[in-house]
Amino acid sequence: MGEDKIFNKDSAEEENAPGDEVKKVSNFIHDIIDNDLRTGKNGNRVHTRFPPEPNGYLHIGHAKAICIDFGTAIKYNGLCNLRFDDTNPVKEDTEYVDSIMEDIRWLGFDWEDRLYYASDYFEELYGYAEELINKGLAYVCDLNADQVREYRGTLTEPGRNSPYRDRSVEENLDLFRRMRSGEFEEGTRTLRAKIDMASPNLNMRDPVMYRILRAHHHRTGDAWCIYPMYDFQHPLSDAKEGITHSLCSLEYEDHRPLYDWFVQNVSVPAKPRQIEFARLNLNYTVMSKRKLIELVKNGYVNGWNDPRMPTICGLRRRGYTPESIRDFCDRIGVAKTDSTVDIGLLEHCIREDLNSSAARVMAVLRPLKIVIDNYPEGQIEWFDVENNPENPEMGCHKVPFSKVIYIEQDDFMENPPKKYFRLFPGNEVRLKNAYFIKCEKVVKDNNGNITELHCSYDPETRGGNAPDGRKVKGTIHWVSAGHAVDAEIRLYSTLFNVPDPDDGKADYKDYLNPDSLEILQHCKLEPSLKDAAAGSRFQFLRMGYFCVDSEDSAKDKPVFNRIVALKDSWAKVVQKE
Repeated sequence: MGEDKIFNKDSAEEENAPGDEVKKVSNFIHDIIDNDLRTGKNGNRVHTRFPPEPNGYLHIGHAKAICIDFGTAIKYNGLCNLRFDDTNPVKEDTEYVDSIMEDIRWLGFDWEDRLYYASDYFEELYGYAEELINKGLAYVCDLNADQVREYRGTLTEPGRNSPYRDRSVEENLDLFRRMRSGEFEEGTRTLRAKIDMASPNLNMRDPVMYRILRAHHHRTGDAWCIYPMYDFQHPLSDAKEGITHSLCSLEYEDHRPLYDWFVQNVSVPAKPRQIEFARLNLNYTVMSKRKLIELVKNGYVNGWNDPRMPTICGLRRRGYTPESIRDFCDRIGVAKTDSTVDIGLLEHCIREDLNSSAARVMAVLRPLKIVIDNYPEGQIEWFDVENNPENPEMGCHKVPFSKVIYIEQDDFMENPPKKYFRLFPGNEVRLKNAYFIKCEKVVKDNNGNITELHCSYDPETRGGNAPDGRKVKGTIHWVSAGHAVDAEIRLYSTLFNVPDPDDGKADYKDYLNPDSLEILQHCKLEPSLKDAAAGSRFQFLRMGYFCVDSEDSAKDKPVFNRIVALKDSWAKVVQKE
């Protein structure tokens, strides 16, 4: 794990051991903005935006962008818009719009009254296109998609001018208006910017601005049959909204000259500056929206909010908190170069958050029955159990104890190795918050499987301490059988079984982890969990952090998702260093 752990030298945060406060240091985006403010650029305004395309659910990488866009505006007492860049009706849906807004709010950010859609600007964008035609900077091209690619050239060879590049302004206006009126079929004509077919930057070789697309739009219906391309719409929408700093991920760096070209050549009210930062890459994960859609549509996962997915709604359902995700994004910082972050850091952040906020409870995932022979028949005792030793203000709750209890199967071995300190024949262990018990007898079925244990208890050890001072090395958790709540427990691990599923050596789906989900039935929980609300988070003693599933849990049989195990290998790596 240490080899995968990344902190970039140009990161926004310095590396700190777990538990330390993360040192706030400037990052290169803030340095740029600080300089702009010193020189009075943009009237000393800071105005950012988060511009998702509503063609899928947001993932943890988008969470980083959200924290940067909204966080930058907050730092400078500026504004941040939410704008949906909805220019491809074939892939877009109101389901995605609604989910994106829910995710942003859940993360703790608010766009207030600044909710916009690129589709709000379709008429104005069309006007900007006509302005470029009138300036001789755009033309209608009759090449089909394959021909456009052929004429475009390569990284080592310049492109060739389209045979339609020198049409007159009048002819281009006429053809473009006829494109809008629906006179031509899809694929027969496009509107292209007239820039430079010999440019070393392929994005500047007369890019397409508009294409004919006969598709129903989720907001404008069938009002349009031509739609602007992202690289045309995006900078002009930014400019129209008065954005000062257009923050985006590194893959748009080569698009920046085109962004600037459109802003400079169209009569827009602002001149935003595009600034690129490294996107988030997380090991054992894929971030491609296309691949995430494929996983959902082909049933490799159980929907966008499957707790194994890196989507924000999947992380939320699994039990991650918005605070832990914001902390994670804060720790990885803002870098100029791409790198891969170890998923262990994300897990460390949720552990740190839940360590002080999650109540400690007892749950037995793989139950083994114990009968305490010398405990009085029918007697019930209630023990006060501290909810969270890290947070005494959380108080206590009561747990029942009786003659028949359950323990974990792994907490008993008939023939244990050396240094096994849990229960075995003749050995004594402490039941957490209760009594010392000793194993007296092992009961097996006809196949030799252990079905139950018979033990004795020492009534003088109530509360887990012996008045004669004797010590036991093993302490285990337990649940009273007569009070236990039956539950289903879902144990999750990484969706992929290799650090880099996108290594290009095989289809990424070949690396899917067949053990990414284990479902345990007939688990036994202490009775305090019977009516736990959906989304409630707990630490199951010795087992990890768990969350009540928000979809499948029911009163007659609650369902818990394991958020993360207790072991924090990330913390150990950092402490070693």
